[in-house]
Amino acid sequence: MIRYLKLFWGVFCLAELFLDTLAQEAYAPHSIRTDGHLTLGGLFPVHARGADGISCGDLKKENGIQRLEAMMYALDQINEDTQLLPNITLGARVLDTCSRDTYALEQSLTFVQALITKDTSDVRCTNGEPPVFVKPEKVVGVIGASASSVSIMVANILRLFQIPQISYASTAPELSDDRRYDFFSRVVPPDSFQAQAMVDIIRSMGWTYVSTIASEGSYGERGVEAFTQLSKEAGGICIAQSLKIPHNPKLEDYDKGVQQLLESPHARAIIIFASDEDIRGILNATKRANQVGHFLWIGSDSWGAKSTPSTSLKTSQREPSPSFPSFDEYFTGLTLENNRRNVWFAEFWEENFNCRLLSASKKDDTNRKCTGQERIGIDSKYEQEGKVQFVIDAVYAMAHALHDLHRDLCPDHPSVCPQMEAAEGKTLLKYIRNASFNGSANTSVVFNKNGDAPGRYDLFQFQMTNSSMPEYKVVGQWVETLQLRVEELQWPEGELDVPLSVCSLPCKTGERKKKVKGKPCCWHCELCDGYQYQFDETSCRLCSYNMRPNPNRTACQPIPIIKLEWHSPWAIIPVFLAMLGIIATIFVMATFVRYNDTPIVRASGRELSYVLLTGIFLCYIITFLMIAKPDVGVCAYAALLTKTNRIYRIFEQGKQTVTAPRFISPTSQIAITSSLICVQLLGVLVWFAVDPPNTIIDYDEQKTINPMLARGVLKCDITDLQIICSLGYSILLMVTCTIYAIKTRDVPEDFNEAKPIGFTMYTTCIVWLAFIPIFFGTAQSAEKLYIQTTTLTISMNLSASVALGMLYMPKVYIIIFHPEMNVQKRKRSFKAVVTAATMSSRLSQKPSERPNGEAKTELCENPPVDPMSKLTVFIYLFIYLIGTVLCFFST
Repeated sequence: MIRYLKLFWGVFCLAELFLDTLAQEAYAPHSIRTDGHLTLGGLFPVHARGADGISCGDLKKENGIQRLEAMMYALDQINEDTQLLPNITLGARVLDTCSRDTYALEQSLTFVQALITKDTSDVRCTNGEPPVFVKPEKVVGVIGASASSVSIMVANILRLFQIPQISYASTAPELSDDRRYDFFSRVVPPDSFQAQAMVDIIRSMGWTYVSTIASEGSYGERGVEAFTQLSKEAGGICIAQSLKIPHNPKLEDYDKGVQQLLESPHARAIIIFASDEDIRGILNATKRANQVGHFLWIGSDSWGAKSTPSTSLKTSQREPSPSFPSFDEYFTGLTLENNRRNVWFAEFWEENFNCRLLSASKKDDTNRKCTGQERIGIDSKYEQEGKVQFVIDAVYAMAHALHDLHRDLCPDHPSVCPQMEAAEGKTLLKYIRNASFNGSANTSVVFNKNGDAPGRYDLFQFQMTNSSMPEYKVVGQWVETLQLRVEELQWPEGELDVPLSVCSLPCKTGERKKKVKGKPCCWHCELCDGYQYQFDETSCRLCSYNMRPNPNRTACQPIPIIKLEWHSPWAIIPVFLAMLGIIATIFVMATFVRYNDTPIVRASGRELSYVLLTGIFLCYIITFLMIAKPDVGVCAYAALLTKTNRIYRIFEQGKQTVTAPRFISPTSQIAITSSLICVQLLGVLVWFAVDPPNTIIDYDEQKTINPMLARGVLKCDITDLQIICSLGYSILLMVTCTIYAIKTRDVPEDFNEAKPIGFTMYTTCIVWLAFIPIFFGTAQSAEKLYIQTTTLTISMNLSASVALGMLYMPKVYIIIFHPEMNVQKRKRSFKAVVTAATMSSRLSQKPSERPNGEAKTELCENPPVDPMSKLTVFIYLFIYLIGTVLCFFST
């Protein structure tokens, strides 16, 4: 309350300075006054701001004169209307604000002088009589002002005297505060709606980095403030530069502002809440900087729809403003003769037709004289100004409120009744807020509780058309939501796509955004490397162990599963060897079966020979199991055969060289062999029970640095350590056989088969000694699956081939090609054989160790020459060469 009293006292003191002058004249200079039962005030920017301390500058033809005449036109229409305010005429008191808030405040004192009571009891004329004061007319409401800064200044004084005010162009969000500006209303939506429409436009264009320009004052600063706040709430929009144009700017201020905007070249979209003078100054500075077409302007309602101040405009926005034909007819019909009530019309005439009147001319830049016969729209260009319809709507809103007030307070009185004259401004304000009618644009005119109109905007773009001159084209609307026809937009330099206005270019697919600290709309792009994929815009995530990123790294895909294929070169060689071995084994078995009762077959130990040949056959068969696609059955059989087939072969070789005289019958040897096999089979069964055979996909074995080369290996669930353990028992038997082969290498006669057995075991040892470093030395190789499987199968094929070639091929050769040698020899008792073996052992001792000083003697019987000795040596050398090659590659 104290604040209001101080303000009132200040206003009262200011009024005192002008009151005497105002009271002595019928009306204030440079104002329009028309008579009526009720008087409405009007505030219009007839002139622009003056420079260098001058209050008023150049005449404003569109924003000033057209809007002023729109009010006069609306008053004429209302006064002629028999339905609206019948028998009541509305007068006017119109003032020029000169586009300056302080000057407008001085002028608005005219509206409140009738409400200021002066004590004149001590004032006397020179003749002693009391003075006679001309009572000023009472202003019931004010139409205006245009600029938000002017409306705010005027609203502060009008509310003290409870004079309702309706603005036709002020859009500052600050004026929506009903606690501070409770007598202020407007027929245009506040900038909060306009700012929301701008935010929607920015988002629909995909722009994230914009700059703002504001004229210093409530309109510009509050508009940018509303846009900034809404853009933060919407998210994804950042302000690059925020430029404020000062009051009374100089040319260099505009140039400096353009250079500031160019400091953020990627922020091409510019939001403007500025006066038309500042808009013109910025655009001209853009031309001087040779940056026409670089910026994408998004102008507020103050931009207007005139091409003159905005030839560089690319995108603009304002309220819907369809042409009002009856006003066009009224305005183009105005002349110097029929419009004497407008005190500024003569100045407009000179400015509009670029001529000079004979009296009191202000036009100094032309010598052409006005004839008075010029016509608006014929001898000069004319286009209806965008706010004309809102001026008309504001006047009609006041008229409808007065009509409703008269209907309620003066139901039986044809004209203004005493109750209506005495009514307070609060009463009229209530009727204004409740007014509802169809406006000049065929849209409903209503007010909310804060006195604001609903948000409705047409969106315009300044485009090149088929005509010679560019013009504005409607490209969309905003009524609570945005409807923008993007396909109809034009862009600078013939661009087809929407230009970018971003701090950082969008990251490529598979890249994440690394935000720049303090700049949420700026980022660096980082590739999701390794086995990571792009989870969202700002993060990468690791694919699961069995997955890898797809080529564009937007998701994960399964790692391809590989196994040793039949057509692979790594499989062809082992399979070929195995097939040859199987054929050879079947041939040997068939030969032995065919000649089962011949001496050579019987001497070879038929029972154990068939067992050994079965093991050799299985040794070849396992090649196919190793190469086949792993599954539970394959893994089980592969493990079982790997652990057993070599027992058949190796232990049989050992049994043929055992020198113990006990358990030497075929049945005993089969039993011993079976018992040793059962030991391994029992171990296998226990292993299967504890760790059942299974297949696994090993993704670690070939998980390369480049995920595109990663592969999953389908294999049996067995580790290298388990392979070593499973081969341990077989290796033990193999070493035992080799030791026996060495011990019996000198047994004579019928025991000369010990030499092939020895050669077999030596070669087998070489093969498996070569296998071990190859198998385990390639554990880290990318071709581990192929090398190890091929090495294992070839080693087993070679082991089987060595046994088959050394032990049975010579016999088959004799059976087929030398049947004369397959005959019964002189029988010798087993005792003689044992005695011969014992004598051989004794003869091998030194002479000093022989008992009774026996001299060295030879056995009485020399064995015949073996025709297969050369073949045996050849086979041995060939297999030994293969083992040597394997050893070479293993190193």
